[in-house]
Amino acid sequence: ALVCAGAVDFRDAVRIVRLRAELMQAAVPAGAGAMAAILGLADEDVVAACSAASSAGVAEPVNFNSPGQVVIAGDIAAVNRAIENAKERGARRAILLPVSVPSHSSLMRGAGLALAETLSATLFRTPDITVVSASMAAPYGNADDIRRQLSRQVYSAVRWTGAVATMTAAGATRFVECGPGKVLAGLIRRIDKSMPVFAIEDDDSLVKAMAC
Repeated sequence: ALVCAGAVDFRDAVRIVRLRAELMQAAVPAGAGAMAAILGLADEDVVAACSAASSAGVAEPVNFNSPGQVVIAGDIAAVNRAIENAKERGARRAILLPVSVPSHSSLMRGAGLALAETLSATLFRTPDITVVSASMAAPYGNADDIRRQLSRQVYSAVRWTGAVATMTAAGATRFVECGPGKVLAGLIRRIDKSMPVFAIEDDDSLVKAMAC
């Protein structure tokens, strides 16, 4: 999105994305971290389930995807305990995800700070169009703000529900997801059932979206 908005060159963006992945993978030993999806539970109950598991290590909500769908991450023992806590609080489902990197949790803080060194040496510009940060649920500002937010995003929760609300409040009248799959389109429909949503993943879906 920042590339499309003219805030960073494509070559630099690819280099940063690769480095971010390498730093995240190296931040926690394989098998030590975990992520889990909690379905059918209010956000505050997920927060409470994680807090009750804190004696076993880090367990934090890291993706507020839509009402009733939150992903948690942290140390595997604490995440497993949070899963049981969530079930006791009435979660419809609470399941481990097939990943080992506890993305967007505080365990990624070292990776985010290491990424900041590269970000500080990369040319960024104020976006030509508004780009909403998914971790802040607010628009990016100038170049320094972008650098700061891209570093924090590595170890901060993704607030997708809030980001969609921010875009809607700013006047968005429809949403278009570009790329393979329809995950984000599905989440937006759960967040705001009245909002037109399109997912473009092939020529036919592009033509359909353009016609609307």
